[in-house]
Amino acid sequence: MNYPVNEVFETIQGEGTHTGVPAIFVRLQGCPVGCAWCDTKQTWEVLDENKVSAEQVIQVDGTIGRWADHTPQSLIHAFEQKGFTAKHVVITGGEPCLYDLIPLTLALHRLGFSSQIETSGTFEIQCADAAWVTVSPKINMKGGLKVLEQALNRANEIKHPVATEHHVEELDRLLEGIDCSNKTICLQPISQKSRATALAMRVCIERNWRLSIQTHKYLDID
Repeated sequence: MNYPVNEVFETIQGEGTHTGVPAIFVRLQGCPVGCAWCDTKQTWEVLDENKVSAEQVIQVDGTIGRWADHTPQSLIHAFEQKGFTAKHVVITGGEPCLYDLIPLTLALHRLGFSSQIETSGTFEIQCADAAWVTVSPKINMKGGLKVLEQALNRANEIKHPVATEHHVEELDRLLEGIDCSNKTICLQPISQKSRATALAMRVCIERNWRLSIQTHKYLDID
């Protein structure tokens, strides 16, 4: 199985349940969701002219949209070659669930890594049972894709950006009929604005949900 990889780097997970955990990020190329505020738009298209060699996407800046084919084995070899020490691997994008992630997540788990998938929930999630799935549902985006019930049911964590009451209400509508008893629900203030943060804090306290702050932005790290 080949995956189009935009970049691979080691850092600290900055948001959600795994905040503060050292992590290797594997960013995959390709995303048709069309979020207006996306900060990785360079990952949207998989263009032949931007294909590079496998080593050119490891521990480099992926902002120009380069990508390379990697297998699970070549990725794990790259981790070893770079001397990465983190044992948690975050598979992100782009939209990683465009691809069958079962081979990659199984290979990681066999070697003692944990895995986390960050997805919009607009594609069926295919991954190992032990993978931690974070769905950040993208509702009414330009790409016209709907958040799938399968993705919401598979999610271990649902992390929703909020700025106004409307965003809380749209999450409530989305989760109608979904069993959330064993899921972590996180609200994440959009752009760290004070009103959004106050709203997220209030709702999290009322519902016993979790506040997710993008700590990597405060720490000025990737």
